[in-house]
Order: sequence, then C-alpha cells, then structure tokens
Amino acid sequence: MTAAIPRAPIGVSLANWRTEPFSQWSFSHVSELIPSAVIAHDPWHIVGMTEVATEIDTLAYRTKTGEPGTIASMLANSSTDGFLVIHRGCIVAERYMGHLDRHRPHIFFSVSKSITGSLAGVLVESGQLDVQATLSYYLPELAGSAYANAAVRDLLDMTVAIDFEEAYLDPDSDFMRYRRAIGWNPVPPLSNPSDLRSFLSSTRRGDGPHGHRYHYVSPNSDLLGLVMERVAGTRFADLLSEQIWRRIGAEMPAQITLDRLGAPRAAGGISATLRDLGRFGEMMRQGGRSHGQQVVPQAWMDDIIENGDTSAWQRGGMSGFIENGRYRSNWYILDKQRGSFCAIGIHGQWLYIDRRSEVVIVKLSCQPKPEDDETDRHVLAAFDAISTQL
Repeated sequence: MTAAIPRAPIGVSLANWRTEPFSQWSFSHVSELIPSAVIAHDPWHIVGMTEVATEIDTLAYRTKTGEPGTIASMLANSSTDGFLVIHRGCIVAERYMGHLDRHRPHIFFSVSKSITGSLAGVLVESGQLDVQATLSYYLPELAGSAYANAAVRDLLDMTVAIDFEEAYLDPDSDFMRYRRAIGWNPVPPLSNPSDLRSFLSSTRRGDGPHGHRYHYVSPNSDLLGLVMERVAGTRFADLLSEQIWRRIGAEMPAQITLDRLGAPRAAGGISATLRDLGRFGEMMRQGGRSHGQQVVPQAWMDDIIENGDTSAWQRGGMSGFIENGRYRSNWYILDKQRGSFCAIGIHGQWLYIDRRSEVVIVKLSCQPKPEDDETDRHVLAAFDAISTQL
C-alpha cells in the first residue's frame, strides 16, 4: 500500500499560506507556493538512526507558572505536525501528524537562523569571514543603510541598532514590506515588486550604538546569508549543502525559499524533514561532530555555549522569556551549566539540545499564532521533563 498524497486545500495562496486552515498543508509544501532552491544531500552518505522506543506520552510536568501537563497533552494542544526525541544518538520517540510524513520537508522558520549561524562558523574557521569586519566592507552597497557600520558579530548576536520591529500581524508595518520583498506576501495591485537586497539597503538606523542591545530582527540573518554568499563565491543553498547537509548524512534534500531575484531567505526559509533536522541537532549536541568528522568547528561551538552578552540580552525584550539567557551566533542559550541551547521558529518550530542529558528534541508545528507565550511555556517545560527523565 502507498500513503495517500495530501491534497492542497481549495483557495490556498501566497496571501493566506501562514493562516489556518491552509498552514496545515502549506508548511510542508512551501516549494509549491514560493520559488525555492534545493539544499542537496549525499545519497551515498546517509547516516542511519537506531530506534529505541520509549514511553514518554504520560510523562507529567508543570510550567513556570504552575500549569500541569503531559507530553501527550502538550503535543495535542500545540498543533504538532512532527515530534522527534533523540537520546544518545538513538530515536526514542517519533510522531507524525496532519500532512507531515517521514520524507516530507516542513518549514521551520527561524530555526533557519541557527543553521545559518552555525554555517558562519565554518567560514570563520576557513578565514573567509571576519566577525569583527563591518558589513559595508563585504557589501559596499549597504552604505547609507542601518547596516553600514555594524559588524558581522552584530548580525550573529542580534545587536544591530536598526529601526525595525517584528510586527507579524500589522498589515501596515515595515515587516509586511519586508515580507513582500522576500516573496512571502503578494505585491499589492499597482505596486512595484521589491526584493531582499533593495529592502536591506533601505533600512534605517535605530537609537544607540551597535552591539549594545539584543534586538531580534529577521533581516539581520538574511543579510548574513548574503554576506556568506559574497565571501564564498557560491549560492547559499550550495554552501550549506557542501559544508553541512551532506556531511551530517541527511536522508533527504532540504529546501530554502528565494526572492524574485534569487536571494535566499537564510533567516526563515529552510524546510527539511523531521529526522534530518534531528541529525543536524545531534551534530550540534556532539560539539559540531558527526560520525567522526568535525562539521562545525569546535572553537565556534565552544563560543556559542560560553559567550554571548548577558547585559545585551537583559536590555532586550525577551529577558522574561529566558531568565539569565543569552543569544549567541543565532542560538538561544538556556543554561550554560547543562549546555542546553535551542533554536525557535514562529508557529511552533523548535530544535532543543541538552548536552548534559544527551538529548535532542525537534518539534514542527502549525500553530495558528506566530507567537504564543502560553504554549511556549508548556513546550519548554515538556522538553525539560523529557531531558530530566531520560
């Protein structure tokens, strides 16, 4: 027997693909809606994964605010499409729901930033990229923009002083202009189409110095992708394929969305299968190593865990979300002592890594809201319970 092919819901379009009920299908069919490049894997180097089924559904937890839950209830109440738990390299839990299956890629939005930040470490190690260099050094066309005198490190740590807010639901915001530029929203009638590079060059400087305050801005990571393309002299998709995707033994190709001129959406446009994102997470858990080879440099991995400006984080707007947290090279650092860190994407995408417990957790979702603090509290508490139990 063969699995039924999921049908596109009637009326799905570029205007509604991130909203219910269309997102339940579109999040695992992004390349059918938006131009995308293939991030190739190596079919001759697929790393298998051992499965050791473990009962975790009844595992109970309480959130920071005292709300109870179980792993089963968390999955049921958070629009889960796929869920994967890896312990010491073995799959102990794997769930597919809705339109997702083992071989279908699912977009993970800003988890893409953490992959992009990890790839940057490869170019730093090779001497192609200097994190202290100004962005206008690599991209002179940024002169006059908010980015002109910012450093590459400011992109990686979200400390660019820029007049821009992630206003996901404001139809008149600069964020919506940005989404039209990257090809994620339709261009209004009688309007001229834009593109990512033009948008980045038009950004306005914000208050204060660069490097002072954590300020989450998705265009930062898109720009990092363009910088890496410039210094490496190759497309982002090919660079990511060569340096990471092939080397972790990915089972399937990944994808990344492109704007109308071919610029990659390095900040949020990557789609991959549940297991392959787990393979990437397992490589990061092991200090950047995958089956005997160093993929992400050890020095870069150490820097992610050990460094990051806690003062900049406290001055930002998310200190209540992760107490005593840090943000380093596009990763959220949860607990330095446990070596726990994570990548997060809107609509419920998670890659959670706990080195002490030797656990990697992936959650792909189609939550109706871009941001949902209550659900996030349950998800993090569930992840912590799993790590403690295993």
